Amino acid sequence: MSWITIVWSMNAAACLTLASIFFVAWCKQRESWVHLIFSCIALAAAAIAVFELQLIHADTPQEYGAILRWRYVPVWALVVSLVGFTRLYLRAGRSWLAWSACGLKTLTLILNFISTPNVHYREITALRQLSWGGEMASVPLGTPNHWSLVNQVTLLLLLAFFIDATIIVWRRGDRQRALLVGGSIIFFGVIVAAQVMLVVWGVIQVPFVSSFAYLGIVAALGYQLCDDTVRAAQLARKLDASQAALLKTERDLEIAASAVGLALWAWDVAHDEVWLSNQARALYGFSPSEKLNTQRIRRVVHPEDREVVRKAVENSLQTGAENPAEYRVVLPDGRIRWVARRSRTEFDSNGNAIWMHGVLFDVTERRLAEERFRLVVDAAPAAMIMANKEGRMTLVNKRAETLFGYKRDELIGQPVEMLVPERFRSHYVSFREGYFGDAQARPMGAGRELFGQCKDGSEVPIEIGLNPVHTSEGLCVLASIIDISERKQAELEAARQRHELAHLLRVTMLGELSGSLAHELNQPLTAILSNAQAAQKLLAGDAVDVSELREILAEIVDEDKHAGEVIQRLRVLFRKGEVGHHFGNLDISQIVQDVLKLMRNDLVIHDVTVQTELAENLPAVQGDRVELQQVLLNLMLNGCEAMADCDSSERQLLITSGMENGAVRVSVTDRGGSIPEERMERVFEPFFTTKANGMGLGLSVCHNIVKAHRGNIWVTNNAEGGATFHFSLPARSQAQKNNT
Repeated sequence: MSWITIVWSMNAAACLTLASIFFVAWCKQRESWVHLIFSCIALAAAAIAVFELQLIHADTPQEYGAILRWRYVPVWALVVSLVGFTRLYLRAGRSWLAWSACGLKTLTLILNFISTPNVHYREITALRQLSWGGEMASVPLGTPNHWSLVNQVTLLLLLAFFIDATIIVWRRGDRQRALLVGGSIIFFGVIVAAQVMLVVWGVIQVPFVSSFAYLGIVAALGYQLCDDTVRAAQLARKLDASQAALLKTERDLEIAASAVGLALWAWDVAHDEVWLSNQARALYGFSPSEKLNTQRIRRVVHPEDREVVRKAVENSLQTGAENPAEYRVVLPDGRIRWVARRSRTEFDSNGNAIWMHGVLFDVTERRLAEERFRLVVDAAPAAMIMANKEGRMTLVNKRAETLFGYKRDELIGQPVEMLVPERFRSHYVSFREGYFGDAQARPMGAGRELFGQCKDGSEVPIEIGLNPVHTSEGLCVLASIIDISERKQAELEAARQRHELAHLLRVTMLGELSGSLAHELNQPLTAILSNAQAAQKLLAGDAVDVSELREILAEIVDEDKHAGEVIQRLRVLFRKGEVGHHFGNLDISQIVQDVLKLMRNDLVIHDVTVQTELAENLPAVQGDRVELQQVLLNLMLNGCEAMADCDSSERQLLITSGMENGAVRVSVTDRGGSIPEERMERVFEPFFTTKANGMGLGLSVCHNIVKAHRGNIWVTNNAEGGATFHFSLPARSQAQKNNT
């Protein structure tokens, strides 16, 4: 076999190999049409190499002309595929140039089969045998075909198209693609066109070797596609890491939200998909796996409140306003629950709503308390009116309707000044502002005669007792209004006077009872409302500040000492680790290996290397596999975070195990900063942290888990820097002895 046959065969084989690889890639990913087009380019280049090898070994002019004619078919396929590849991959090049070039190339292909022997030669008179590289090669001698001018015009159009596409991509900023794809096609295309024209017109007498230029194009395009594949794989890895970090953030956010009694939700407006946190699903009575949309949510809303919810949602979608709403939901067992909704809407560049998200509050107890309060107020023998800071009436009982002659709907939302005679109104506004500046239970206008104005314009002498009330709408004042017209008449009659005094005594006692009830509800409602609103604003932001959220939790603990059922439940959760354990015989070395697998991505992200020194033949321990993995995982993550500011060469974790006093001990050593001695005893306390963004819960959870396993956990500082966290668990025999 001659060296010419070997070289051209290797050329064809290389092109066929690339064609096969990218064809398989297209079969596995059918939407990637670029791979299929490249496979066609490589296949056409391989066919051209085969035809050129046959041309070199042709024996007669007729055979040479026939081979040259059929060689034009893969040339046409390669050119059309290159144009399609450029348009699809680079997304550049003027379409009219592309269609014109492909159309002329197709016309040239037709003329190639109409002309004899082909479009390049009108007649091949003879073949000249040249010694080429030590071997004989056939070179045609003949008369050029005038139709070859069409082919030359086609080449000019193709060159203009590829230059135009390359310039566009270069200006776009993607210079690597412009050079590798556009530059290689232009460079090797010019070489092919020049060689073909020079051989056909007899300027040079050498065999056709354009297949190697085509191989250069195939190699350049293949390299660029492989580079894209590598970049896609790198981006996929980064995406996996980002998704893992996002998942951890979501878990931390849900833990923090649960701590303050918040339920999170989000609505993908375009796809009508609703996401609810676990606490939100429990609030609505949905199962953890149920797929949700707005129609499903609407079905559980109480029929009487659906219109309120619909208007709030529509207003948010149109204006982006928060539009808080409170409504009832009907649980599967028929119970009614009150829910408060807060939302925030996000819009795209066109002003279309794409996302709506927010928080939910279970306000059932508050609404029931308010309802009981309303019932008490409504049943009071005195007229009771509650007004907000703006002086508008928010609550009116039946006695007030009777006293002033108005219907309740005529008073709700109206300024309270409408019940004050005209001659007193000028002083009332300043009095109201002064009262809210120092709100406390007291009579109004002590030592003065007060009068109320009825609907018919008449005036009635009254006495008013004021009591501050903290509600979901803010600070309000509850006015207990007593009509003293009868009392003034009773001053003339002893019997009526005694009756009036008894009546006043009952009213006073009832006022004190209402004030006491309002006072008992004051602090828990205020603390829950204020802190929940602060958390709501924080969670509504684009980024959650964990340290600020921790401060909110601390304020709830400090300020809301008389209430806080959720926070008390959280304390019980962290202090009682015995609930829900699944104990079994465990190999502590296997636990370490399992956690190392789970930590693989985090170790890579933090650029941390891990060394293990695990003792062999350690006895088994009794424990819950998941909880012990959680302990070790938390200690390793703390070690990684402690070394965040260290050089990459110093970011090393050491995990050791062994026996100590009849117990299996595991130690995690880092090379970060040491723990101040005065803080050593507090690192396992809830909400105590030495990190700027820590929540102070991780080590507390570890402490509770280890104690629940009848073990010990402690920390020591290393002499060379850093800290070591140790925990020990009773060996299986010792654990069984303890259990007995």
